[in-house]
Amino acid sequence: MITLFRLFSRLPLAWLHALGSVLGWLTWLLSPSYRRHLRENMLLALGDVEARRIRSAAIAEAGKGMLELPSIWLRPLAETASRVVEVSGWELVEAASRRGKGILYLTPHLGCFEVTAQYLSTHAPITVLYRPPKQPWLQTMIEAGRARAQLHLAAADLSGVRGLLKALKRGEAVGMLPDQAPRAGEGRWLDFFGRPAYTMTLAARLVETGASVIMVWAERLPAGKGYHFHLQAPTEPICGSLEERAQKINQQIEVLVRQCPQQYLWGYNRYKRRRSSEALPTSAEAAQQGAQSEAQR
Repeated sequence: MITLFRLFSRLPLAWLHALGSVLGWLTWLLSPSYRRHLRENMLLALGDVEARRIRSAAIAEAGKGMLELPSIWLRPLAETASRVVEVSGWELVEAASRRGKGILYLTPHLGCFEVTAQYLSTHAPITVLYRPPKQPWLQTMIEAGRARAQLHLAAADLSGVRGLLKALKRGEAVGMLPDQAPRAGEGRWLDFFGRPAYTMTLAARLVETGASVIMVWAERLPAGKGYHFHLQAPTEPICGSLEERAQKINQQIEVLVRQCPQQYLWGYNRYKRRRSSEALPTSAEAAQQGAQSEAQR
């Protein structure tokens, strides 16, 4: 599999996106569970009319997202960053840097979310939260592709949370996927496009550090022309109780998704079924609170 990834990494981005469109449709045709998740998620979030309108494009874009990964992970950083051909909102980064309280970049599963931290790391250090995969070969690939000179990885555990908090305390940037489904007991059931979705609370906790929050996503341009890097301030302050902050982050994700719904990863199962254990606080969440208190001393 690693050999295949290396082969794909040498292809032009336009070819990868063309092949990715085919892969997206093959996945749709051959995987009943994927078809079910994509249909249900789009219907719940967008309604029948809009879901039908963009479904074909969403299937193709999901495939593009899969096949662009080898190129992003395995090519030199300068080459990867050069594929960002347009940037909107960079003044937000400059203003946040002047504040000196760190930057919290929130990147949903929208567009090419893997390129965001890579590009940002060419300007300043950034620590990114990630969940180690179950496959050892994929773990090796991620470590090789994501761990650049100024891009540091923080595993989704207590030590990783401490790493994020220490980076913010140094005035550096951290990044995460705020719509990633947390483990059982580590999230809250909150509205996402009007439906309950199991939502992480870590991003909402990091807001308490006073870091500047910037929503960021990389729009995939047609014909493999590269990416348009979007940096946006939240449309309203992320404040209130923990659940209120987490809910407002969900709302900000919705704002971004509505800008380009066909590039959202609808096959990702945000709307998992409720389990009784998920409604209860766990030691993992308590550990997050403890790490935060420790870093703020």
